[in-house]
Amino acid sequence: MEISARHTAFLSSATLLLCAALTGPALAADEAPTASVSAPAEDSVINTAPPEEPEEAVTEVPDDAVNVEPTYTGKPAPGSTPDARDCGQTQFVYKPTKQGRQYHKGVGPTNANYNGTSRTAKSTFTSEVTGEIGVAVSGDLQTSVNTMLIKIKEKFTVTVSAKLTAKLGNTISVDTPSRKTTHARYGVWRLKHTGVGYVIHTNCTVSPEKTVVSYSPYRVGWYLWEN
Repeated sequence: MEISARHTAFLSSATLLLCAALTGPALAADEAPTASVSAPAEDSVINTAPPEEPEEAVTEVPDDAVNVEPTYTGKPAPGSTPDARDCGQTQFVYKPTKQGRQYHKGVGPTNANYNGTSRTAKSTFTSEVTGEIGVAVSGDLQTSVNTMLIKIKEKFTVTVSAKLTAKLGNTISVDTPSRKTTHARYGVWRLKHTGVGYVIHTNCTVSPEKTVVSYSPYRVGWYLWEN
């Protein structure tokens, strides 16, 4: 027995692009699909609860702001002598310190199938919304988002992006036990990182370090749970 779920959501064009025929890998050129794209095996893990939200209050960074350097209004500490050192131009620094786990950010609605039969059934879900997910940040980042991503890649040898696109046409099939409901949400997995930011002034004094927590697009995929 197979239970199939297909839903179409009409969402704001500011963040979601409803496309009649788009598929392919994240960030690839748009093209008409010839068939549905199957989800990778790692997406078939069945969880026992909905996806967790970020632990902090985060701000979603807009597309046009990832290269913007923040405006710093602080002032350097006074030099102790007329011959104080000269460090050149003010330097804005971000240093990643810890890599956390992945958090799922959905695109479009969450689908669900209830198996009311007395035996296991196959549930098939298909994404029919295309949407973009970017970086979310908590704290006072002293550099641009792109600079932060470069530092994260260098530190942890991991590929994170400023934006990934979850496209329509992706399918996943899983077993739903008798009298159970399988929930499926398509979107982007973001990787959590913790770091510090500070400023080195022209007179070589350094501002206090500030903690920065970020959630950066890592891969496109599904999140499944059952109850």
